[in-house]
Amino acid sequence: MAERSSAARRAALYVLSRCRRFDAWSQQTLESAGEKFNLDGRDRALCTRLCRSVLQNAALCDYYIRCYCSGPVSRLEPQIRDILRLGVCQILFLDRIPLPAAVNESVELAKEIRPGAAGLVNAILRRVGENQKALPAIPDPGTAQELSVRFSHPLWLCQWLMEEHGYDFAEALLRENNREPVRTLTANLCRITPADLEKQLTEAGHPARVSPLSWVSVLAENGGDVTALPGYREGEFFVQDAGAALSVISAGPEAGMRILDACAAPGGKSFLCASLMRDRGEILACDLHEKKLSRICQGAARLGFSSIRTAAMDAARPKDDLAGCFDIVLADVPCSGLGVIRRKPEIRYRDPEDLGRLPEVQLSILRGLAGCVRPGGVLAYSTCTIRREENEEVLRAFLADNPEFALEEFRTLWPHIHGTDGFFMGRLRRNVCM
Repeated sequence: MAERSSAARRAALYVLSRCRRFDAWSQQTLESAGEKFNLDGRDRALCTRLCRSVLQNAALCDYYIRCYCSGPVSRLEPQIRDILRLGVCQILFLDRIPLPAAVNESVELAKEIRPGAAGLVNAILRRVGENQKALPAIPDPGTAQELSVRFSHPLWLCQWLMEEHGYDFAEALLRENNREPVRTLTANLCRITPADLEKQLTEAGHPARVSPLSWVSVLAENGGDVTALPGYREGEFFVQDAGAALSVISAGPEAGMRILDACAAPGGKSFLCASLMRDRGEILACDLHEKKLSRICQGAARLGFSSIRTAAMDAARPKDDLAGCFDIVLADVPCSGLGVIRRKPEIRYRDPEDLGRLPEVQLSILRGLAGCVRPGGVLAYSTCTIRREENEEVLRAFLADNPEFALEEFRTLWPHIHGTDGFFMGRLRRNVCM
């Protein structure tokens, strides 16, 4: 058992190091770490819990480490700081791990990385353990600084949320961002109804319920490999957040339509269009990177859809022969991803300076795709972010230059209010008379 748990912790340290040094995505790195360290299912689960816990609580861990460290935390070697974070998370957030195991395993990791730091790791973690029921209070209550430490989100984001929505709203959203999201499946209506999928999963020991927000979505208990769930191999569902599903439903796909999914990978919106259309119509699923298209093809084959074809395309520069061809154009544009922090906790650590360039990219995609919409057709804009600059303001700028389009609806979904990812959707219709 000791060797197995050590392997899981070594793998977690490896993942955290890759995320920190190379801005790697944790999910993909976790998958490669499982192979690299030869982890079985139980160890993979522990490694995942450890990494998510650190990524969700890094600033809070650092605060407690500072409280019991004799020198500046900033001077700690990065891997030693990662080890300390892993230890603090085990002590405070993973209640099934005994305190001695959390401390001793962390000390052993430190010996492998920097033997001289093992005593420091031991001392700090023992102090955290001794005081875990009476830890130092976080200073500056009621401020963005306090929220930033308590929920380990960047200060700029906490300040922006407070300025836009107030302290209580910001606190509730940040708390939700640090919770495990519910697993959401979309029923393939060509093969099963949402109610039957709910029943099938529940009877198999995976309690589920149809989403109150999106009638095609089924909320199921997390845990285990999604490919092992009943109905997966039979193509009865695919993974998709209810917010993303709602944006497709809002666009109004119907049998016989021609639809362009311009930023399609990994394919969920194309799949839902095919499902809603009962696979009768034409769907062109495009992505800038051709290598991503194979995943869409594989998903369509598993689900049994023949109406989907794929092509590599720059959504900002669609081919001339696509002009005026589509009843619906879906523009799920690249964005900051601030609405999916609960699924991808490392997003909170991205450089905020990169956000300033996104609205122009998003606007260029909308402008490029506008000509693909037939008169009377729909241009559906969506992001998985909560920033006005990438949502309402992009639509406002587009409409100012494209008077032939009218905004029919827009909506923001919030994790702590709607139980979905943070998501924005806007439906625009092209005038019939031009």
